[in-house]
Amino acid sequence: MATAPNDSEEELIDQFLSQRGHETASWETEYNKKQCPECGGIHDTEAVTCSVCGWSPGQ
Repeated sequence: MATAPNDSEEELIDQFLSQRGHETASWETEYNKKQCPECGGIHDTEAVTCSVCGWSPGQ
């Protein structure tokens, strides 16, 4: 049975991907909200673009 990766495993995976040119930034989660990794703005889970700084995943 597979388990969810812990923070250190996620960091290793992100480091591996970023070294190979892949974008690894994504929304952070805070309770039932999304948090922008650029400015820290809090948004509903349906948000696709930060209304504070304009960031979106894949930029």
